[in-house]
Amino acid sequence: MPSPGAPQAPRPPLEDAYLELLIDTLEGLDPSARAQFLQRYFLATTQLDLPQSQCIRLWDEILVRRREFFEAFGHAASLRTVLMDVLVSARLVRVPAIIEYSELKRIQLNAVTDPLTGLYNRRLFEESFEKELNRARRYGLPLGIVILDLHRFKEVNDRYGHPRGDEVLRAAATTLQRALRTSDSAFRIGGDEFAVLLPQTDAAQAIALSRRIEAVFADTLRPLQLAFAVTMDNGVATYPQDGDQTDQLIHVADERLYRSKHANHKRVTATEPPPAPESSAPSPPAPIPISTGRLPETVSPDFAAASSAAAGALAEQTPPQKPQAAYAVQRKAERVSMAGTNAYAIIGDQGNRRARVLDLGFGGVALEFDQQEELPESILAILHVPILPPVRVYLRPVWSRRVAEGAFRFGCHFVS
Repeated sequence: MPSPGAPQAPRPPLEDAYLELLIDTLEGLDPSARAQFLQRYFLATTQLDLPQSQCIRLWDEILVRRREFFEAFGHAASLRTVLMDVLVSARLVRVPAIIEYSELKRIQLNAVTDPLTGLYNRRLFEESFEKELNRARRYGLPLGIVILDLHRFKEVNDRYGHPRGDEVLRAAATTLQRALRTSDSAFRIGGDEFAVLLPQTDAAQAIALSRRIEAVFADTLRPLQLAFAVTMDNGVATYPQDGDQTDQLIHVADERLYRSKHANHKRVTATEPPPAPESSAPSPPAPIPISTGRLPETVSPDFAAASSAAAGALAEQTPPQKPQAAYAVQRKAERVSMAGTNAYAIIGDQGNRRARVLDLGFGGVALEFDQQEELPESILAILHVPILPPVRVYLRPVWSRRVAEGAFRFGCHFVS
């Protein structure tokens, strides 16, 4: 241990210490592992994808050149200097440029990202689409693509100015990030045009997801308080039903988007919701607070709108059902049968009771138990239905009846 007053030897520069560590590490590897390591090392530091044999030769030359520099100048040269000298001499680099790895990754990310919305850009869309389509062909999987654009977006720029238009574009990006699954990818491919790639997604699932996007966008856009409705029109195409080439699928999606926009131009946009029809049925009582003392959990507009969109998409595949008996409380909105979808609900905090979800709508759900149940005035449920992630909600039972098979059915409103 050196004495307190003794001068201490200067520490070698960090880069020299790193080079020494690198040399020691490589000496301890067998030739095959050393070649693999060096191939990845040169790729990471220089972006040169070289054969393993060439990587071995370059590394040996780096060590020789390092000794030559020391003999010529009396001190060790840095790894950066020696590396660049060897690469230039080998004509692998014509214009030497040194860049930090983090800066390189930032530049690479910026090259494929739209700066306004943060979504991927058209360049990456074209590359990703081709890769996903090749994967779908190889493994026999479906692939969905959705092309979207903003209906009446030009009116936003004309009336409110381009800064407000930028807010609408960012709201569209936020919508896609909220509505999509982790396996999906969203891109901005034009001014107000977007695209979504949906791996392992068939036509019914793609349509349902596009409707969820519409519903979530309406909710995301609400804080901007625009004087007219701006919507995300969409066109859906799927592999292999609509084609097996990228240009074919994009053409089909574009055609369906055009028809969707044409229909939207004819659609009459109401500024106020229509009045509720007259009914002799009694009005539902006020929401009942949860007995635990916690405030009732509000059903988010995102879930309510998305559940309605998911139900609408499933309705296209479900045959009409026979009308059921009149309910004691008028429904808030039409519901769609969940028959054949394996939709279910977990009841209560303990999660030890399970019910089938018979139908679903904006206002609530119908549940079926295998045996008689005594439900409290307010219940906690976790709904598991197609298209949507599991959602925690509070329900109020408003009617019940026994069916022929001995099961019991309950109609429930969302507590809001």
